[in-house]
Amino acid sequence: MGSTSSERHQLFINGTYTESSGAGTYDVVSPATGELVGVIPVPVSADLDAAVRAANTAQPAWAAVNVWERAALCHRIGDEIAKRVDELARLQTLEQGKPLAESVADIEEAAKLFHLHAEDAVRLGGETLLSTDNSKRMFTFQRPVGTWGIITPWNFPLLMLAEFVAPGLATGNAHVVKPPANTPLTVLKAMEAFVAAGLPDGLVNIVPGEGATGDALVRHPGIHAIGFIGSSVTGAKIQAAAGLKRSVMECSGNGPLVVLADADIQAAARAAVEGAYMCSGQVCCATERAVVHADVHDAFVEALLHEAGKVVLGDPLDPKVNLGPLNNEGVAAKMDRHMADARDRGARILTGGQRRKGMPTDLYYEFTVVDGVPEDSLLSREESFGPVVPVITGRDDDDLLRIANDDKLGLQGAVFTQSMTAAFRFMEQMEVGQVVVNESTCWWDVNMPFGGAGARSTGWGRIGGKWTLMDMTDTRTGVISL
Repeated sequence: MGSTSSERHQLFINGTYTESSGAGTYDVVSPATGELVGVIPVPVSADLDAAVRAANTAQPAWAAVNVWERAALCHRIGDEIAKRVDELARLQTLEQGKPLAESVADIEEAAKLFHLHAEDAVRLGGETLLSTDNSKRMFTFQRPVGTWGIITPWNFPLLMLAEFVAPGLATGNAHVVKPPANTPLTVLKAMEAFVAAGLPDGLVNIVPGEGATGDALVRHPGIHAIGFIGSSVTGAKIQAAAGLKRSVMECSGNGPLVVLADADIQAAARAAVEGAYMCSGQVCCATERAVVHADVHDAFVEALLHEAGKVVLGDPLDPKVNLGPLNNEGVAAKMDRHMADARDRGARILTGGQRRKGMPTDLYYEFTVVDGVPEDSLLSREESFGPVVPVITGRDDDDLLRIANDDKLGLQGAVFTQSMTAAFRFMEQMEVGQVVVNESTCWWDVNMPFGGAGARSTGWGRIGGKWTLMDMTDTRTGVISL
């Protein structure tokens, strides 16, 4: 196993690559070339049972291992992934479609996460609590939950796996991971790094598949908790099926980039464009809406078009290209619907707005800037998940804040201003999980607690830093009578 050709691949169960018990297969087709880059088996219930059984068998012994030894394994996994950055990045670009430089950054960050969570785990202490009874002493400590069912998205195949598996391993959990059927190859190939690092059998199992596989994983009685990154629509279905199982849910975003009258217009335009072309806009915290003060609207749009001229659409393996194809026809069709709706509602498409003809596949979408976007349009109301900057104009700061909050997908937002007062106001009053001041909505740090606003349809829990370790463990309390 480990080939990056179009030959048949295998599942990864109980420490080894293995054939499915079923006969069906999925084709993995490159969105960049249309070529077949891999064939993977369709998992059946016996495969899922085997993966869960392996995880549940391995987890208790792993939980009993000293935290320093668990951290040492995570460090070794990080080192082994780092050795394979070029190979894994190229494979990810072939199956996902993002530019190679982005794939390299993804794989490097995945390796970094294993080092980060190794260090977090050895510092995950409890606290001593004061009791109203002088004869009692109370203290807290963290224990692993057990076996996690992890469902990852197709936009960051290995990185999103690492977001859960690194803190999960560091804290004594086991995992059954379902990557999507259309981008499983990087994850499967990366298991070679885990094996080389000495991963005990059963702690990480990979069972790629589509919705039916994910539903069976969520409902499986041997799964104790669910980790999910993906759309809010799918997240709602998962939560309904999971019942009382612990979950960490990171779902859709429709993040606003708010431009106040005193903003650095060039910086704001640059951030808006970068936030819209990263991964072809297929990011939960992409620049989904640019909400701009009327006084600086014209200057912002001019700067926006200037920055848009720097975007190069093409072969994602070409180092000059910073915008690759969309990953699949579903996303491209959604962009088509959003653009048609914008035209019907009188919005002005200033550049782009359609698929690029004459490309190897029909998934290359031109970088798009749309002005005069109505607040009730699909571009404003839904997560477009494509390379588009919709510009919405507000009268004043109150109006900008209203527009920013008039959406149910409050994941991450940005505000551009030179006023500390305004910055703090928007940080405290924007209904999103994170507010980034004077930077792209796509800004991210591995030590940053990332997740949606609790009252919005963007999930709960936090991805990043020590907060994920806390979410993937139970807080236990001990009481001693003296």
